[in-house]
Amino acid sequence: MKVILTGATGMVGEGVLFECLENSAVTDVLIVGRKPYNLKHPKLSECIVSDFLKTDEYADELKGYDACFYCAGISSIGMDEARYTTITYDTTMAFARCVFARNPKMVFNYVTGRSTDSTAQGKVMWARVKGKTENSLMELGFKGQYNFRPALMLPTKGQKSVRTSIKIASDILKYIMPKSTITLKVLGQAMINAVVKGYPRQVLEVADIRILADGKSNPAV
Repeated sequence: MKVILTGATGMVGEGVLFECLENSAVTDVLIVGRKPYNLKHPKLSECIVSDFLKTDEYADELKGYDACFYCAGISSIGMDEARYTTITYDTTMAFARCVFARNPKMVFNYVTGRSTDSTAQGKVMWARVKGKTENSLMELGFKGQYNFRPALMLPTKGQKSVRTSIKIASDILKYIMPKSTITLKVLGQAMINAVVKGYPRQVLEVADIRILADGKSNPAV
């Protein structure tokens, strides 16, 4: 499969990228980002987009792909709702509409987070905005659209985009909260399998992500 990937300069996107480069099911990866990732690999190419709200200007480079792994994101800490909505909802939807118009048979995988609010009406700002984004993505008409809600994520060996504090916290929390913890390799495997095998649910919690990473498509298994 040929994959578009965003967020490669962040921890989550970089971890998913590593799995894409190792996985034989993926033949090509196009990183779309605001700054170069600076890695050379036979599968890899890059498209630098200064403003995701203007992705249409790069439309020709985004044709002919089977999947998009949207891993770009930002913390809501210190942000008001208007600014967070612009970055999380408006930007994501502009990008999704652009790639859908060029690749209507694409599978679009979106990384959100545990406790995202599907009603988009709750008291927690970030959860409302993420829930609104999930809901709008599901309505676009992609061949497949999956919303991944990981909780605690452990980086892959060799990642550059991981702060020391996160490495230390991850080493501790994986023992304290094992049921809420997955590796980014597992997340990447699940996202690839969502394209290859599909899954009966569009919103995937940690347990679903583990099942799909194991190559199973039935959440009852």
